[in-house]
Amino acid sequence: MRLPLLALSLALLSAGPALAAPSAWCSAPSAPDPVIQSLLTDAGKRLPGSPRAIPRIHTEGTLPHQGIWDASMEAKKDHALMQELAMAWRVTHDKVTLAQLAAVLDAWATVYQPSFNPIDETGFDTLIDAYAITRAELPSATRDKVAAMLRGWSEGYLREMRRSAGVGKGTWVNNWQSHRIKLMTLAAVALDDAELFDAARFQFLRQLNQNLRPDGHSLDFEERDALHYTVYDLEPLLRAAMAARLRGEDWLHLKADNGVTLAAGLDWLLPYARGEQPHEEYVHTKVKFDLQRRDAGVHGFSGPWEPKSASRLYWQAATLDARYLPVAQALGQEPLWIAACWQLKPSAE
Repeated sequence: MRLPLLALSLALLSAGPALAAPSAWCSAPSAPDPVIQSLLTDAGKRLPGSPRAIPRIHTEGTLPHQGIWDASMEAKKDHALMQELAMAWRVTHDKVTLAQLAAVLDAWATVYQPSFNPIDETGFDTLIDAYAITRAELPSATRDKVAAMLRGWSEGYLREMRRSAGVGKGTWVNNWQSHRIKLMTLAAVALDDAELFDAARFQFLRQLNQNLRPDGHSLDFEERDALHYTVYDLEPLLRAAMAARLRGEDWLHLKADNGVTLAAGLDWLLPYARGEQPHEEYVHTKVKFDLQRRDAGVHGFSGPWEPKSASRLYWQAATLDARYLPVAQALGQEPLWIAACWQLKPSAE
């Protein structure tokens, strides 16, 4: 059965102030009408005949059209859809929008089987967003099903991280680990689980200690010779820090045993992001797959690094520290999901 079209009109958007009080998950007091309309427009384009949930997503380590890459990319359209519907509902409290979201959430919680591959699963941060924003109004069966999924997911990632504590190399110290920590932290905050959150903080500090060098450059940069992977490594840690802020903790400036902070990683990247220092990507990479993607013509795997690719990173950072706002604004437009939910840090507190 086809999901109904979004039932919100421009007249509703211009009728007055937001209908809902700010969500505990979203710190922004309200989203401007153009932002909500953009969310609804994008969501309308993504609405399928039915949810795209599949048992497994896999794109990591594969090139376009290999294996289930195409099916996975199609299914991933539901990721942005869930987030957009939730953030639009937060302002409008439109029942049709909530029903559409509940149908997609329920389908994924029913069908999907976690693989615990954090690269394949990192996009599910949007599902956590959607659950956290709307959980009080979701049908109880859907809410319980999604909560059970998040708990099993986060506890599974934690078991894997604890089991690998002595490995000290490979995907247990590089960007993979950052993505595990992101998903685990978001789930812990969304579930309001203090014990799981404490475990996430421990893993976050451990990752800073093993992945970032004292000057702020990352292990991933050493291995890949690519600022693309510097950004890819820092983004999930920043997303975790944004969630931690909801519990009153400042993970941006939290110091690891080696004295490094997440802010140091952002600061190391700043000269490149401002265009003051260029970098030719992947020239000395140690990873064969980087070369395969270069040879296949995949965008971004050769040539100079594009500073605009760090736009989302610094907009995320600007929700935690105002000094990153100028570079974020210079790199690109504020992402809709940040404008709709996350309040930018004022210049002085």
